[in-house]
Amino acid sequence: MQNTTLHRLPLAIAMLGLAAIVPACQSPNTPTDQVATDSTTVKLITLDPGHFHAALVQKTVNPDIDSVVHVYAPGGPELDAHLGLIKQYNERPENPTHWREEVYTGADYLDKMLADKKGNVVVLAGNNRQKTDYIQKAVAAGINVLGDKPMAITPANFGLLEQAFAEAASKKVLLYDIMTERSEITNVLQKELAHMPAVFGEQQKGTAKDPGVVIESVHFFYKFVSGKALTRPTWFFDPAQQGEAIADVGTHLIDLVQWECFPDTVLDYKKDIQITTARLWPTPITLSQFTAVTKKDSFPDFLKGDVVKDSILQTHANGEINYTLKGVHVKMIARWDYKAPEGSGDTHYSLLKGSLANLEIKQGKEENYQPTLYIRPAKNDTVYAQALQQAIGTLQSRYAGVSVEKVANGYKVVIPQTFKTGHEAHFGEVMQRFLQYLKAGKLPDWEVPGMLAKYYTATKGLEIATRK
Repeated sequence: MQNTTLHRLPLAIAMLGLAAIVPACQSPNTPTDQVATDSTTVKLITLDPGHFHAALVQKTVNPDIDSVVHVYAPGGPELDAHLGLIKQYNERPENPTHWREEVYTGADYLDKMLADKKGNVVVLAGNNRQKTDYIQKAVAAGINVLGDKPMAITPANFGLLEQAFAEAASKKVLLYDIMTERSEITNVLQKELAHMPAVFGEQQKGTAKDPGVVIESVHFFYKFVSGKALTRPTWFFDPAQQGEAIADVGTHLIDLVQWECFPDTVLDYKKDIQITTARLWPTPITLSQFTAVTKKDSFPDFLKGDVVKDSILQTHANGEINYTLKGVHVKMIARWDYKAPEGSGDTHYSLLKGSLANLEIKQGKEENYQPTLYIRPAKNDTVYAQALQQAIGTLQSRYAGVSVEKVANGYKVVIPQTFKTGHEAHFGEVMQRFLQYLKAGKLPDWEVPGMLAKYYTATKGLEIATRK
């Protein structure tokens, strides 16, 4: 058990051996009056940060958050990577942050965090095998939770999560997950247009073979975060610790379907969702690729059961769920590959089928790997063109400069660059929404039922897929 402030300081200070008394990650020019002390200020706790998303919620300066953040974690490279990112944000030349990371390391880090209770919001982003248990214990201690997805990766986890939501309500604390894709502008505008009857018509229910909604994402193991190549922990490749794709990144896609198709709707997962089929399949990763991502020169024992030909890991990386949501047939696919094509990154595809038009987001080579929203009218005539222009005009009061241009088979939505803030910036936007909910003392009525519906769909789909 060790209560320390780790060595994320300028070298001159570290050499003087003051790491134990000078707060970590503090900019040497941090004014003392920037340390908020108001009783309404949010005081963050970071618990066991094994994923870079834990740092991204601190990438943006926010005056409503105390600059001192208490970190509880076992020591090791994952903690070092987290503190390194915070240090990078503190030392960047433009809009530097001023975080001071007070770090406790020791085998009892969870019990110590619960006993100390030095903050009112705990941020969770790391090994998903432990996350649901962390959530339940933090809520039981009366601490608000901002959890990275996924908050549950198995049906058993889902049961515990459901209990945690019930306890959060009784304790009057908030439990909320980080859904960054709601901040991506093409998703936002696809949602807006889907609820303009003159443009979209009515959502088509579709069939199992021809679903009314198709949504797919492709992520990559080798990627850059905040300008640097990401090193992933070896457990990231273990479905028992990271989760299968449909229970992990699939939660973003399930969330978008609910948020876009049935906004502000209180869903009942016991009545509104029926899983029809689900499946899983692997992505082969060579040892050299594994080494490039993890910086480890061999596969750990817990992965060797998935290694073939001594050097190829059959990574649990892909999944598909076919289900109905309030009668609408949905196909959801989550995939992982090793590395994105040059000039690209994670990609997203989304198709909403309406009676008057389909709304389609593509992010392929033709779009220069940038998410692009298309409107595909069933009847592309002057009457539809006039209705579309009127609809776009109503959007411009909130999204200034948005327009459409004619392309083959319809229209492309032209979006000003100012709205394209990027994935990393979306974490700050999620944090801002969460802070608003904290001030209000509650989440919107539809959020908790929506989270339960989302994690039920993901974990039930996983259960059905693994029966095979």
